[in-house]
Amino acid sequence: MEGEKGAYYDEVGCATPRRRECQIPVASLPPPPPKKKPFALGKKRVPPKNGYFHPPDLDLFFAMAPIRQACA
Repeated sequence: MEGEKGAYYDEVGCATPRRRECQIPVASLPPPPPKKKPFALGKKRVPPKNGYFHPPDLDLFFAMAPIRQACA
């Protein structure tokens, strides 16, 4: 069966298409990476008009130290 297929393809004359629409297009260059924003030296942020939020129990949360137990 292998010989029959080979003989058939040789008789028909199969070849790779050479037309322009059949060719793989040439790879184009990717776009350049985005530009980095310039570092703002000495530029300070304006504090919010209403001030920062201070929850009443925030100091209590940080005052509690975790209790460590020794492994026995």
